[in-house]
Amino acid sequence: MPHILIVDDDENACAALSEIVAIEGFTSATAGSLREARLQIGWHMPDAVLADLRLPDGNGMELFSELGSSGVEVILTTGYASVESAVEALRAGATDYLVKPINVARLQTVLRRLATTGELKAEIHSLRGELRRYGRFGRLLGGSEAMQVVYDQLARVAPTEATVLLIGESGTGKELAAQTVHELSSRRRQPFLAVNCGAISPTLIETEMFGHERGSFTGADRQHKGYFERADGGTLFLDEITEMPAELQVKLLRVLETGTFMRVGTNRECHADVRVLAATNRNPEEAVAEGKLRADLFHRLNVFPVELPPLRARGDDVVQIANTMLEQLNAEQGTQRRFAPSVLDSLRMHAWPGNVRELRNFVQRAYIMADQDVIAEVQVPLQVAATQAAGTAVVSVPVGMSLADADRQLIFATLEQCAGVKKHAAEILGISLKTLYNRLEDYAAKGELPEWLRASRGNDNGTNAPN
Repeated sequence: MPHILIVDDDENACAALSEIVAIEGFTSATAGSLREARLQIGWHMPDAVLADLRLPDGNGMELFSELGSSGVEVILTTGYASVESAVEALRAGATDYLVKPINVARLQTVLRRLATTGELKAEIHSLRGELRRYGRFGRLLGGSEAMQVVYDQLARVAPTEATVLLIGESGTGKELAAQTVHELSSRRRQPFLAVNCGAISPTLIETEMFGHERGSFTGADRQHKGYFERADGGTLFLDEITEMPAELQVKLLRVLETGTFMRVGTNRECHADVRVLAATNRNPEEAVAEGKLRADLFHRLNVFPVELPPLRARGDDVVQIANTMLEQLNAEQGTQRRFAPSVLDSLRMHAWPGNVRELRNFVQRAYIMADQDVIAEVQVPLQVAATQAAGTAVVSVPVGMSLADADRQLIFATLEQCAGVKKHAAEILGISLKTLYNRLEDYAAKGELPEWLRASRGNDNGTNAPN
């Protein structure tokens, strides 16, 4: 039987919580201070800890260091809730953060999820093996170093209740990442709903989010349940969060903090147990500065930020993804088409401003236009597109600068624009790959390489230095 340690200096609260956890199938022990909690942990390591944030001899978060890497789940409670304390607790590793007076239904839901945590961790471990064998993690494809970082973050945050902010260019797979988080969480048997905040009319977004009562406005001839009610028990993915009207952002913040909201046309509060995942293709700090995103909402959403890399920074992932998409089309149509090596080389060199979405469109067009099984010629001018994408940056050369210094600046700027892909940069610069490597070796010897290029030196996303 799982064991939970309740840490609270209020004896009545401890007694009430002990009854609730007993109903949910937990044995329990209580402690009124950090000192007593440490003694209890020494006697019997719990499966979970339910701790008040404010204790007579310190802060409940101090127990994280006591528990170390034991895998014990920690749920923090407080009667002095704030956005800052919630974010700090969840970032420190808390499974959840409950505001006093504690909503019993919500606590019961959290406790029931704790029972599935071991199962989830075992599944995530098996996904790691699948990643090594097939280069995929959940719904995401690719084994590049950039994606390995993303997979590690998703694996850590998925079993928790932390809010996740996915940041990345359009087409990088933010919704697939959100679905992966949902499917690796204890909510996976409940709904996953995705909402594009920029695609809903500003006049309708409140009723779409929170619902409305019959007769609340002209045309409201029946009660309507919004996304939060329909996602109850599951996960709600809010894409393009910076496009949500400012007045609605205030109400969203309240839902995140209290789990309650009101339908349009009523003053009656509704409760929804929803995990929110949000995404943006903008720089969130810039969105805050421009007034597109409220600072308090940003801090509440930014509990666990995950940045999805652009496709141009993922090396040979582009080949794996393209081949997988082509295999899917072959399976659907009963064909055996494949890309010629020259086409795969073109895919590697393209800048992919539209990322995986652009790649998917390219594969579909190439498949349709192909007259034979080997797709050797395609109708999409990839190299032109790559050059144009890379040509959008500008390098300023002051009068009097030496040609050597100007060359060095141009090479560094082109490499940065190409996300460090040296083969692509050499093509744009009009020099051989060997010449580019020689220049870089010379700059390295003189200590002139920028920090980001020193860190990536020797890694050409699958392209080795020529002999």
